[in-house]
Amino acid sequence: MTAAPERVLAVEDVYTAYGLSQVLFGVSLQVIRGECVCLLGRNGVGKTTTMRSIIGLTPPRRGRVVWKGRDVTGRAPYQIARAGIGFIPEDRRIFADLTVWENLDVASRGSAPGGWTMERVFDLFPKLRELVGRQGGFLSGGEQQMLTIARTLMGNPELLLLDEPSEGLAPLVVEHLKEQIGRLKREGLTILLAEQNVSFSLELADRVYVLEKGHVRFEGSAREFRDNDAIRQQYLAL
Repeated sequence: MTAAPERVLAVEDVYTAYGLSQVLFGVSLQVIRGECVCLLGRNGVGKTTTMRSIIGLTPPRRGRVVWKGRDVTGRAPYQIARAGIGFIPEDRRIFADLTVWENLDVASRGSAPGGWTMERVFDLFPKLRELVGRQGGFLSGGEQQMLTIARTLMGNPELLLLDEPSEGLAPLVVEHLKEQIGRLKREGLTILLAEQNVSFSLELADRVYVLEKGHVRFEGSAREFRDNDAIRQQYLAL
């Protein structure tokens, strides 16, 4: 008998605002262990706010965030991170004055069996091995993106939140990044990806949610989305 898929994350009817500016209006989504789910939508529709609501940086005013069956709504970001959710923000936020090695070392959660080590992240991102002694502020945009993903992996997350990882990167770097994220997925890491780059996303995603003005307007498989011309035209202008 096949085991039922394990739902590790549920965002349930979430309303989130910045002061008087309401951004999310009843957003609900779920992520199953081992899959890659993508949030698509134009700039400013609520993708980043959804990520911030999950990780606790901008707690929801209504609704719940449930992680592995436990309500984590309103918990501090460090508590949510320690529970197993890693967040990679759009602006990367590496430590510019620390070397690549120091950025990775400061994020290490220890050598748990099967966990991430320096050698394992260098295997995923060989370029970082070459730059191990360079300060983060002297890395290119693509190198900084590799570093922030590697640094987050050093915390041994079970779920990786990626906010606009391809933003501002050269096409060749984006292609390389897609291969690395695909490898993480094949190794069993669960991923929630927020992106405007539709082609990048659809090559990675199992399922898709489309946001528009803080509402979920479409949810379904990546294949269903590719076949839905009306949704692509209406909400993404594709």
